[in-house]
Amino acid sequence: MQTLFKNPLAGPFVLGISSGASLGVALLILGGTSLGIASAVLASHWSTTIAAGLGSLLVLALVISVATRVKDTMALLIIGLMVGSITGAVVSILSYFSKAEELQQYIFWSFGSLGDNSWEGLGVLGLCWFLGILLAIFTIKPLNALLLGDAYAQSIGIYIQRSRLLIVIATSLLAGSITAFAGPIAFIGLAIPHIVRQVIKTSQHAILIPAVMLTGAIVMLICDAIAQLPGSAYTLPINAITSIIGAPVVIWLLIRKKKLIF
Repeated sequence: MQTLFKNPLAGPFVLGISSGASLGVALLILGGTSLGIASAVLASHWSTTIAAGLGSLLVLALVISVATRVKDTMALLIIGLMVGSITGAVVSILSYFSKAEELQQYIFWSFGSLGDNSWEGLGVLGLCWFLGILLAIFTIKPLNALLLGDAYAQSIGIYIQRSRLLIVIATSLLAGSITAFAGPIAFIGLAIPHIVRQVIKTSQHAILIPAVMLTGAIVMLICDAIAQLPGSAYTLPINAITSIIGAPVVIWLLIRKKKLIF
């Protein structure tokens, strides 16, 4: 996303995928009673995962249809942010009219968690991850070319429209699936690429993509271990830990390097 939009603040959220997942869960938890959803469905372990997945798929379908019609990449960025704003507004309305118990359940989901998954669920997540990474590998050459501008990419035979569509689908598969199974976890998708660039000092995506994958997994597990509060019965929201620990690290790296490698 940062390479496609040429924006260091871009992340998985810019397409509205995470917002779509949040909307799906909000409709289930906050609007489940009004929509006539049975209590047995609401209590199911898979219900929030399926609702988040359907919400992500709905936004994905919308973004893909827009990506095939809009040639300007910045227009796609703005549309993705507007979709996120609309879904956020709907969630706010549902929150206002929901019961306290429902609102609490939704807030707990929005904190994110790695501990509420079964092996069966991890198998489905693994399949989505594999497909997303496979598509990401096919976009390595176009992403490297896009660093030098759209005109250069076209001059070496890159189909901008098709490449952009592949990048969007890969990002949506990865962000949508992990949000469905682990909740909307902040910071990791935005900051880890910057940390990796500052450490290994390269813009070559054949190196960046696996390096970001490995670093992101390590940082996520460290944050999860801290959130578990070893020796205590309490578990902190993992979203808070990722931001509290990660943001100062990025600020320190940028101040130390004095410029952003991009």
